[in-house]
Amino acid sequence: MKALVFEHFGGPEVLAYKDISDPIIGSDEVLVRTKAIGLNFADIYRRKGNYHLTGQPPYILGYEGAGIVEEVGSGVSSVKIGDRIGFADVPFANAELVAVPIEKAIPLPESISFETAASILLQGLTAHYLVHDSYAIKSGDIAVIHAAAGGVGQLLIQMVHLLGGKTIGLTSSKNKAEMALKAGAEEVFLYHENWADKIMQVTNGNGADVVFESVGSTLSESFSATKVGGTVVFFGMAGGDPQPVDPRMLMDTSKTLTGGDLWNVLISRTERINRALQLFKWIENGELLIQSPITFKLKDGQEAHQLLESRRSTGKILLLP
Repeated sequence: MKALVFEHFGGPEVLAYKDISDPIIGSDEVLVRTKAIGLNFADIYRRKGNYHLTGQPPYILGYEGAGIVEEVGSGVSSVKIGDRIGFADVPFANAELVAVPIEKAIPLPESISFETAASILLQGLTAHYLVHDSYAIKSGDIAVIHAAAGGVGQLLIQMVHLLGGKTIGLTSSKNKAEMALKAGAEEVFLYHENWADKIMQVTNGNGADVVFESVGSTLSESFSATKVGGTVVFFGMAGGDPQPVDPRMLMDTSKTLTGGDLWNVLISRTERINRALQLFKWIENGELLIQSPITFKLKDGQEAHQLLESRRSTGKILLLP
């Protein structure tokens, strides 16, 4: 099969499109011929060597995709050859064929295309657990969303509204601010502004009920924008490590700091399927809108990585085998 691989860490230029051996599936796995593969910042971090990789090179990136089942392990009965499935946390996805454990195989309704599945699963399931598990959005809640024009950010805006809340977005440019407003944010402030003060002003001095913090280096400002008794959900650090949090501040203000990680939520196939079905239902009903993805052929993975790493893209980037 063809795959996008790399032998050593570095920039996009280390990626090569070449023939490698087909994966051999185990008894509890299915072999999927990929039709669309999601590209994520985690792929860049792995390519650079920021994340630990197991095994020996050539390494294969990718954890998210969708395709058609070509082979079924002897212990699998719930999936058959020809089924359409998606997956959000299966390694070695930057290839024409991927071995998918049955517990991670998510059936796709006919109304959900391979491209939509590969665009929504990782980011959509992330946004879903953030507004249901990390902090359960209630009617009337005000939520501040960092990186509001990004994939997770735009989905968070829409999900908060679906659950009855209101959103304030934070972005780095006027162009991205327009995208966050289009997604449904009531207000959007830019990072170079004194955004914590502006949030206090538009909330009549109260602050937000919750801040979804994915930048990291802005954690202290996020607490400044949160009401007494409010919550900051820390689930990413795209802008660098956060400063240490003083427990005394948490006690004095009755504020909560909680962390979030998708893999601590997707603990069973039932959990994956039920949450994915909620996403699919919202999409089918037109309640959750997804920006059209930017697509590259898998062989052009270098160009796709360059675009994502430049941070000029706003929609999902897909690799098509």
